[in-house]
Amino acid sequence: MSSYLGLTSETRLRSDAAALSPAEGWGMNESTFPGRWLGGTALVLGPLLLLAGVLLRIGPDFFFPAQLEAFAANPGLMTAAYTCFLAGNVLLWPAVAVLAARIGRTRPRLALWGGAMAVFGLFARTFHAGVDHLAFRLAADQGPEAATRAVADAYGAWHLMSAFSVAILAGWIVLAIGAFRSGVFGPGVLGVVRSAALASMALLPLGVLKGTTPLSVVAVCGLAIALVPLGVRVLRDGPVPRPRVLIVWIGLVVVLLAAMGIVGTLG
Repeated sequence: MSSYLGLTSETRLRSDAAALSPAEGWGMNESTFPGRWLGGTALVLGPLLLLAGVLLRIGPDFFFPAQLEAFAANPGLMTAAYTCFLAGNVLLWPAVAVLAARIGRTRPRLALWGGAMAVFGLFARTFHAGVDHLAFRLAADQGPEAATRAVADAYGAWHLMSAFSVAILAGWIVLAIGAFRSGVFGPGVLGVVRSAALASMALLPLGVLKGTTPLSVVAVCGLAIALVPLGVRVLRDGPVPRPRVLIVWIGLVVVLLAAMGIVGTLG
């Protein structure tokens, strides 16, 4: 009797949630954050934006003096490259959350350590992106030589995010081991290949004003091979909203992001 009542209560709660949702089919059946739509979208867009950023800055030398000179010569292209990279990096946190949650169903310790280190590593890369932005502003206002001197004088100075340098690299390896042992990427050869591709993210260079190397392309392509198919699977795992509902919600998200961007620029 109690199990029947529990089942009835659970069913009623799900029905109430669906009734309260203004957009039916938009992941109300998801019980964990970040959920189907944010998590699935991040799994797809995060690696692709990161790859766009890496490909857009192919050409100039890897180290920061050449990156600043490249910005002075072509500010639009370099701004787009670093902006795409930053956007992809930020979107990877919900992607890592979804991946770690799936690993955690059978390998909770690997999910905990891998997910934590990977997310803390993303914070560190975001910190580096802030320094990149300031250096580019210096290059725009005072020239690349002055910006290069400023970065060189501060290079290697200790900051809190220095502690997460190892986490930036190790988190992806631990997640890859967890994904392989839990079968998140599928059985057999496919699981091995996609797990190894995820681990290749440890090859992505870290630090301030780092350009693109062949290892950068390998690392981010590996990330896309590992995560994009998982993101598609997550997005398809549930009801699809009606086209009208989809258009309305996409419009609301675009308007909200634009408004937040304007308010943020105004300070």
